[in-house]
Amino acid sequence: MRSVEENIDSLSRAIMTEARGEAEQVLAEAKSKADATLKHAQERANAERKEILERAKQEAERIRSQKIASTQLKARTLQLESREKLLNKVYTTAFQELPSIQQWTDYEEIARNLLREAINQLRSDDVQIRADDRTMAHFSDRFLDELSRELNVQIKRGDPLTKATGVIVETSNGRVQIDNTLETRLQRMWNEMRSPVYHRLMGEAL
Repeated sequence: MRSVEENIDSLSRAIMTEARGEAEQVLAEAKSKADATLKHAQERANAERKEILERAKQEAERIRSQKIASTQLKARTLQLESREKLLNKVYTTAFQELPSIQQWTDYEEIARNLLREAINQLRSDDVQIRADDRTMAHFSDRFLDELSRELNVQIKRGDPLTKATGVIVETSNGRVQIDNTLETRLQRMWNEMRSPVYHRLMGEAL
């Protein structure tokens, strides 16, 4: 029969064995949980890293697109500014050259057509004509008499033009006028002429 000491020793070993088993099970569970937590953390870290990289890529693409758009806009602005300067130079040169048209051999015909056109547009039976001196010189009394009969309108001369080339026709009371000077005609035509002129300057086919 075992002694009390032997029973105590045997019971103590059994408890220690059971405790060791429980401890090992706790350690195994803790290790499993730690491994799962670590794996989850790594997966989350990888997902976050991928998300950060994707956001960075998208931001880089956005900045790149903005830079390209900004560069294209700047280039377009410079192109338009250059075009306007060129067209303004052409317009100014043409405007300054208008008086030289009076030296053309057919200017008399041009001047008389300007006058006839303006009188027709005014649609009045009593008109006053104004022109620069060189243009008025092409309107002889005989021509004005013939034109008066042709258009059935009374025509008289008004004050000469000092700052324009061509003709202005007014009603007798001066309230309505048709400006058919070369300068005004160029101004009216310029918007339609700008594009063809620019293409011609660039050597492009119209």
